[in-house]
Amino acid sequence: MKTLNFKLFMFLAISSLFVTSCQKSDGVVTTNPITEAETIALVESDDVTDDVNNIIDDYLIENEGISARSTEDSKYNPILTCATRTIVVTDTTKVVTLDFGEGCELPNGNIISGKIIMSYTVDTSVASFTVTYTFENFYFNDLSVEGENTLVRVRENENGNPQSTLTMDIKVTWPDGEFASKQGTKVREWIEGFETRDWSDNVFLITGNWAVTFKDGTVVSANITTPLRREMACRFIVSGVVELQKIQTSGTLDFGDGTCDDVATFTDENGVVTEITLRGRMF
Repeated sequence: MKTLNFKLFMFLAISSLFVTSCQKSDGVVTTNPITEAETIALVESDDVTDDVNNIIDDYLIENEGISARSTEDSKYNPILTCATRTIVVTDTTKVVTLDFGEGCELPNGNIISGKIIMSYTVDTSVASFTVTYTFENFYFNDLSVEGENTLVRVRENENGNPQSTLTMDIKVTWPDGEFASKQGTKVREWIEGFETRDWSDNVFLITGNWAVTFKDGTVVSANITTPLRREMACRFIVSGVVELQKIQTSGTLDFGDGTCDDVATFTDENGVVTEITLRGRMF
């Protein structure tokens, strides 16, 4: 019996030492750097929210009169023409379904399909407009999109420009089954193009922060430190800086000097700079 108790004591002691050693190793040695694939996935999921917001903005402008944009402008948004609309109205609320069928091409080359379902209170006299929207069988290029977002639209901010604050809670799934869940907030100021009905002249400055959780449980957080400039005539963000954080590691993603291209640079916490070609995520 004494021998058995001694063996049990030694087993527990060695096991405890092994667990402690692993914990120390995990806390000091393991770094898990931010990968290029994770960075590209963050950007791709961000493209989804930007383009969908632009569609909702244009719908509200044309149908709810929330902007000074001229309704007599000869130009029009081809996306709203492409979509089939279903509208259900009560005394105080409106539910709008925009059905893009098997696919509509945005002016910037992205392709969307499926449905966006918007719900909001009917009151165009207020200074702000709150819209909740969900997705049904919705695809952005080849990415499946699910979830619910809330958009608070202000007619004029302190700069006299339209502005929207987006609370995000979506899941984006790639064709190979990899997915990313995204939660956070983005503020988007519409600085150019809101006087016309042409998508190509729309320009936005974007701030905010969010976190993305990948299929394997990895979490990467993003915080915009220099406002992102998105010109809707371009498929890519043209300038701005985002700080990324993953466990003990961090880095910055710089979208450049305003040129429309698919190149960004990632600088890790040691100052090592890597050029990243956006799109084409490969886990």
